[in-house]
Amino acid sequence: MLVLRRSIPLRIPLRTLSGDVASKQLISSRSTRVPRSPALKGLYATAFLLSTGLFAVYYFDARSALHRYILTPVLRHTLDAETGHKVAVKVLRSGLGPRDPVSDDARLRSELWGQVISNPVGLAAGFDKDGEAIDGLFNLGFSWVEIGSVTPKPQPGNPRPRVFRLPEDSALINRYGFPSQGHTSVLARLRARIPAFERDQETAALRPNSVLAVNLGKNKESPVDSIDDFVSGVRTFGPYSDVLVVNVSSPNTPGLRGLQNRELLETLLVGVTKARDQLPPSPLTSRRPKLVLKIAPDLDEAQLSDIAQVIRNSNIDGVIVSNTTIQRPKSLTAANKNEVGGLSGAPIKEYSLKALRTLRSQLPASIPLIGCGGIFTGADALEFARAGASMVQVYTGFGYDGVGACRRIKDQLVEELAKEGTTWGEVVRNAVNDLSLKEAKTAALEGTGTISQLIAEAQELQGLLDKLAEKVGDRNASSSST
Repeated sequence: MLVLRRSIPLRIPLRTLSGDVASKQLISSRSTRVPRSPALKGLYATAFLLSTGLFAVYYFDARSALHRYILTPVLRHTLDAETGHKVAVKVLRSGLGPRDPVSDDARLRSELWGQVISNPVGLAAGFDKDGEAIDGLFNLGFSWVEIGSVTPKPQPGNPRPRVFRLPEDSALINRYGFPSQGHTSVLARLRARIPAFERDQETAALRPNSVLAVNLGKNKESPVDSIDDFVSGVRTFGPYSDVLVVNVSSPNTPGLRGLQNRELLETLLVGVTKARDQLPPSPLTSRRPKLVLKIAPDLDEAQLSDIAQVIRNSNIDGVIVSNTTIQRPKSLTAANKNEVGGLSGAPIKEYSLKALRTLRSQLPASIPLIGCGGIFTGADALEFARAGASMVQVYTGFGYDGVGACRRIKDQLVEELAKEGTTWGEVVRNAVNDLSLKEAKTAALEGTGTISQLIAEAQELQGLLDKLAEKVGDRNASSSST
């Protein structure tokens, strides 16, 4: 018997079928894919390496717009002022910071104490407080790098927040209060920089035509009128620096500015110059360091006159004019304008220039002045030179303009000097010769000071004699009555 069976349809899941098809297609595509040739791989690798190399060249050039218009603004807008400052120091310390790739133009040559300096633009104290990024800063083209202020003992400084940006005013207010890792830590870094077998160096900067300066500060708990912290700094850092800066002008350490008063300043300068003169010649340079005084821009003419006379009678080698100001110009518009602390940046330029001109007129040409305060451009620097400054320093302008600030100022200077057919050295020489105190007038002032002193002593003696005469008269009257 014929049995008819009903055919049962084969049910295959669509998902499985489609998966199998996809797998077959994938296998097919893999089997037919053309292998990448070694030449193509090499081309991709070359392109990658070339683009990386070009970016590195671009990044390491301090003049790159990347730094001025991207990296620096990003730091400024994403981090608070102190954190951004610390990040910048760490990058420059790492050796991965940008560099100034251009040699200094001959028009920029300056001279200090008989030493040729490659350019007149230095970095003021306050940026590298503990000597962490010295070589990274020299790599940016500065001829003078000043570290500190360094205090004998470590101290934390004032509580945070203590740094405030005033971007609308191109200014900064700080009340750091000398945060410092102390002499021992900073000295170890300076020693670590010294090449093991090369002791006969032209400068402590370990670079030709450059200057390494250490700014000496005072611990907050030290007695107000004591000079011991400064004397200790001279003895500690003298062998490892070209210049020691005696900082008596920060407004953020209580009582410090009082050392600018005539009697205390005389004692201070006698003490530090004596300590310097007792140092053996540096094992690095076979010289003793120069001593420079840093003053405030808030001194009136009478105070500056007193300071000038003390300097003339001392063995101090130069003056930095000036530190930050406690004044608040009416032109300030930023929200942070009323914060307590020292104001720096564009608004203090006129204060610094005024103090510089006054001091230049009362000091002989043999004592150079270094201008500092509100310098952002080559034209600013040239204005200080015409007022009698042998060099200039920047700080706030560097913070706002980024790592290319020094090179831009130098390029602008070269352009201005070329237009006038002159050099930085000629401008300074002419200004110093015209504006400085002349020798004959110096002698007259010193003579006047001596005569005044004699008159004061004579008057004091006369007063004592008068009192003695009164006592003798009283005794005689008493004897007569008895």
